[in-house]
Amino acid sequence: MRLDLHIPVVDLMREVARDIVMPRYQNLARHEISEKAANDFVTIADKESEIRLAEGLSAILPEAGVIGEEACAADPTILDRAGEGLNWIIDPIDGTGNFAAGNPPFGIMIALADGGVTLAGWILDPLTGRMCHAMLGGGSHIDGEQVQARESGGDLPIAALAVYFMTPEERADIQQRSQDHFALVDIPRCAAEQYPRLVLGQNDVSVFARTLPWDHAAGTLFLNEAGGCCQRLDGSPYQVGDTRRGLLGASSPRLWDRAADILFR
Repeated sequence: MRLDLHIPVVDLMREVARDIVMPRYQNLARHEISEKAANDFVTIADKESEIRLAEGLSAILPEAGVIGEEACAADPTILDRAGEGLNWIIDPIDGTGNFAAGNPPFGIMIALADGGVTLAGWILDPLTGRMCHAMLGGGSHIDGEQVQARESGGDLPIAALAVYFMTPEERADIQQRSQDHFALVDIPRCAAEQYPRLVLGQNDVSVFARTLPWDHAAGTLFLNEAGGCCQRLDGSPYQVGDTRRGLLGASSPRLWDRAADILFR
């Protein structure tokens, strides 16, 4: 992994946040918001952000392909090559539903993957400027300072369970299993916020049903490199291009094992 990629990627993400994303925040006209599917929103800012990010990332590393959320929405076959070769993975605005409503949190997420293995990931909060990043084998950092994931330390582990893409039967099962074992809290509806919460001791456990690469490639690397644990429900590692559903993240390997036993075994 080339260390000289980091600063150009950070500079690009901050530029896009400043010039494209934040000027549209709480300033979208109705015709600038649409639904790709039920409760799956896209805005003009998503589209413009992805175009600028794709152009910039291609200039930084021309040999890498580009797989962006909005490009895949227009042409789903692009996603078929996500696990093949070297690729940038772009989420131009994660948490678009929040952004479109004029509410936090939302973020910009970038990952670089090779053969399905995430080599580096970046997560920017445009509102606060917080930059999370990780490199495979290089640890995790927030605003340049290395971080270690920590548990919340509460009487019960704090769990944020993203059940809205589950079937009614799956939803009922996981809610029943979680009773008396976890302190349940609302999800932020934004992976760019959920993964930092697991590292910073604000949440202990998260479950995701849908595992698209732009939502999870950067976050899983960030959590794992910080000493937390994010894996498939069977304990296998997350791989870009793997189309299976289901992902479990925890602030420590100990809590991952405990949550897996309670929720899925």
